[in-house]
Amino acid sequence: QVQLVESGGGLVQAGGSLRLSCAASGRTFSMYAMGWFRQAPGKEREFVASISSSGDSANYQDSVKGRFTISRDNAKNTVYLQMNSLKPEDTAVYYCARRPGVLALTIANEYGLWGQGTQVTVSS
Repeated sequence: QVQLVESGGGLVQAGGSLRLSCAASGRTFSMYAMGWFRQAPGKEREFVASISSSGDSANYQDSVKGRFTISRDNAKNTVYLQMNSLKPEDTAVYYCARRPGVLALTIANEYGLWGQGTQVTVSS
């Protein structure tokens, strides 16, 4: 059974950095685009970033552009989210997700497999 397992969350002060990782089981990781989404308490899940299956294109939510970077290592079946200059409003549970195909889409319904999430808390 294919699984996505996130790690790297934690508590950090505003202005700090965290690097999230999402490891996928299975042998076909390079056939899937990957995305990161987040959900804050009382809010809907929202798109953060996505990357194409080959890693040559990415999309970002406007509020994280210039601060977050999504990348992937297909040899390690892992996608990363480097988060710099963190703000209290970045506090949320962060989920990685997988969708079949090349395109780095931004809509949650396009993604069929989700991880369990990792908590990111940014203190002011």
